[in-house]
Amino acid sequence: MHQNFKKIGLMMVLTGTLVGCASTPVGPSLTVMPAPGRSFEVFQKDDQECRAYAQNSLNTTADEIAAKNTAKTAIVGAAIGAVAGAMADGGSSRNVGTGAAVGLLGGAAMGAASGSDSSKEVQRRYDIAYQQCMYAKGHQVPGYSIQKPVDSSTK
Repeated sequence: MHQNFKKIGLMMVLTGTLVGCASTPVGPSLTVMPAPGRSFEVFQKDDQECRAYAQNSLNTTADEIAAKNTAKTAIVGAAIGAVAGAMADGGSSRNVGTGAAVGLLGGAAMGAASGSDSSKEVQRRYDIAYQQCMYAKGHQVPGYSIQKPVDSSTK
């Protein structure tokens, strides 16, 4: 029985390691160039404002979502593994512990993949908000032509 606790403890450490692997860069993953005729100082100020706008539009970070998904899947995996272990040998505590440990590790691996996908989605949403903000401030955004000022006399 004591050996099962050691195994489960080791699996929890491995799970924590996998949770730590689900990470994305902080900030935009696209390149925006300063608007023609604008100083670099203005560009830097706009960049900081747009980063804050993009982060606030998410109400979370990619790393938080990835960690939550990884942890949830690991817990479900441990529970399923414990049930499978109990069923394999008529409820022997040895198999319950082993099943839980195996389920925890498998669940953590699947959760890390799911967490990574979720963090990519959060990064995509961040990039869209950042891109919209920088474009609205007149900067050059990939895939869009340079904005020309609207002549109000032609309306």
